Amino acid sequence: MRRRGALMTSSTGRVVELSVPDSLPLALRLYRLGCVLGSPLAFRLLTRRLKRGKEHPERMTERLGQAGIARPAGPLVWVHGASVGEMLAVILLIERLRAQHFAVLVTSGTVTSAALAEQRLPDGVLHQFVPLDVPRFVQRFLDHWRPGLALFVESDLWPNLICSCAARRIPMIVINGRLSERSFSRWRRVPGVIAALLNRFDLCLTQSAADAERYAKLGAPRVSATGNLKLDLPAPPADDAILGRLKQIVGKRPVVVAASTHPGEDATVIGAHRRLRAKFPALLTIIVPRHPTRGESIAEIAKSAGVAIALRSRRAQPMPDIGVYIADTLGELGLMYRLAPIAFMGGSLAHHGGQNPIEAIRLGAAVIHGPHVWNFADIYASLDAAHGAEQVADEEALATRLGVWLADPAARQAAADAAGATVQKLGGALERTWTALDPYLMQLRLEDKTV
Repeated sequence: MRRRGALMTSSTGRVVELSVPDSLPLALRLYRLGCVLGSPLAFRLLTRRLKRGKEHPERMTERLGQAGIARPAGPLVWVHGASVGEMLAVILLIERLRAQHFAVLVTSGTVTSAALAEQRLPDGVLHQFVPLDVPRFVQRFLDHWRPGLALFVESDLWPNLICSCAARRIPMIVINGRLSERSFSRWRRVPGVIAALLNRFDLCLTQSAADAERYAKLGAPRVSATGNLKLDLPAPPADDAILGRLKQIVGKRPVVVAASTHPGEDATVIGAHRRLRAKFPALLTIIVPRHPTRGESIAEIAKSAGVAIALRSRRAQPMPDIGVYIADTLGELGLMYRLAPIAFMGGSLAHHGGQNPIEAIRLGAAVIHGPHVWNFADIYASLDAAHGAEQVADEEALATRLGVWLADPAARQAAADAAGATVQKLGGALERTWTALDPYLMQLRLEDKTV
């Protein structure tokens, strides 16, 4: 374990970071200067984002590094992830940290992740929005929270945040690290920048050997492939009473779910639904958009296609006359997966990189996906090789695959079973990650006897 950086204490007793410009490449020094000069525009930026629904109206000051809640006593582990997927990936790890009596702060940058934090984070875990990457906002954030260990989930790496943590000698670890070939190629264009950032991390724990190799080539000094934490995720929760009512309404209708869809995919799903209506007139297609605010626009697409719709955000139910049910709410995928034995995973026909199929598989769904799955390339490759998932390229192929599994429950179940076995075989990342973190957690215990 390494401790780096330099600090000084001002006459007022405040901790001040000593910058060492020569230790940073020119590009990072210019970035830092740009952030400092642009900081007066921060509130204007946040206001624009607020109008677009990208900021929480009552918590904008957190983005300026102003804490909305008090810091708990004792050593604190700070876990940062960009959004919903990263937060879900570390739920079990956070639960284990709390079981060991560590205080845990979770930060993220999206409104949807903040809403999910209220639903899914264990009791006692604190959530804040990550500050904008402006030195004085970052310093204000760190002055208040004083983390003893910083865990960065996957690949959300902010230069000023990283450099400030290093200056304060806060150990930093990348967990569930992921670096696609596309991101790797981009970083290779600025090798000095990424090397300067990764060299400040004590450890990088990656999802795969390929990710580990990429991190090492970019300059990470200590890298280990511990596996993908998302493979150890439990099934998402669901309210039993609500689920029971929905099952009663749906009855014996054939049901499919399109999960976490992105713009452009909804029309494809609705088109596939129309193709299947002749053979499966009672078919119910549930669309769960990745961003619930798109519910109304999806409804317009369905109406234009002559499909009867209902929106869950309006408290409507999937009654027998409804063909497409738009679940434009947050945190209810667990409900929808439990209604549908077939799941199309969104973000895979759009050029987004695919969404995580693990939760659907945990609940026994047979999985369909498009070709663009680089966010989970290893997982989908293993699933496809084991015939635990099927790839489609367009509306016609999606309708064909859905039709085959709707007509042949045995074939659908065989795919679901193969997927479950594949996920089980690929699991174990949580234990390997915990083993790698244990020396750092032991150091925290030694430094603070209150744990």
